[in-house]
Amino acid sequence: MIESIIETLVSLLGEDWRGGLEYITNGKHMAWYASLRFTLIAAFAGAAFAVLFGLIGAALKQSEIAPLRWIGSFYVNIVRGVPDVLFFLFFPLAFEQLVEYVFAQSRCTAAELASSGTWPPCEAAQWFLNSNDYLILACVSFGIVYGAFAANVIHGAMQAVPHGQLEAAQAYGFTKKQVFWRFKVRQMWTYALPGLSNVWMLLLKATSLLSLLQIADIVLWADRLGAPNYLARAGLVHPDWRWKYYLVLFVFYILMTMLSERIFDWLKRRASRGMLEVS
Repeated sequence: MIESIIETLVSLLGEDWRGGLEYITNGKHMAWYASLRFTLIAAFAGAAFAVLFGLIGAALKQSEIAPLRWIGSFYVNIVRGVPDVLFFLFFPLAFEQLVEYVFAQSRCTAAELASSGTWPPCEAAQWFLNSNDYLILACVSFGIVYGAFAANVIHGAMQAVPHGQLEAAQAYGFTKKQVFWRFKVRQMWTYALPGLSNVWMLLLKATSLLSLLQIADIVLWADRLGAPNYLARAGLVHPDWRWKYYLVLFVFYILMTMLSERIFDWLKRRASRGMLEVS
């Protein structure tokens, strides 16, 4: 299929384009294009986790039970204060070693636990993670970090819903649960979406850090493909072209940002239907 596409393009553009087209469709470049799925999965799954953790954090911050309010405030304030890169490195490593600790306690003998100076103390306790495992940990990490930002946005949006409308709903006989879900949460999105769009942009940019978690994403592949390439027989295939590949990523993230802005504009219009214009 790739060969037929190349032949079609060569017939349209000319034979001079054949070498370049064959180069950008070789095996390594196809692996680079395929690695885009890691970035997209991390972005959308991380966003879903962020909204989930954001709703939970906002609900805890508004709880009538003081310990729950403290937990919500602790989560929002502490996680937002930790550098993103540090948390992305800490959480997967800490979770991995916690799992190996549990495995060690259940699978290793007492002698191995006492005498081993390595970690994990026995082979049976070793947890071998693949790219999919690291991707799941990355998505959860994104969700925890940006869920704290989302919780702050959602909490503020809930506070912005006019209390008079909520009191009117209660006067009409709606229960507290119905008032919360049908009125407060329904109108909250109108106020929350502008802030959540900023959280999404931050999360989208953070997907460029996936290579720190041993995931062969588009950034890692761009570095590999752009680095000076030597072959024993051919010598220097190409010099340092990393800036060219990074420029491609630059354009990709700009396009994703432009598309995201259009989607959030549509969501804001949809969420505002049937409501007074929010100033």
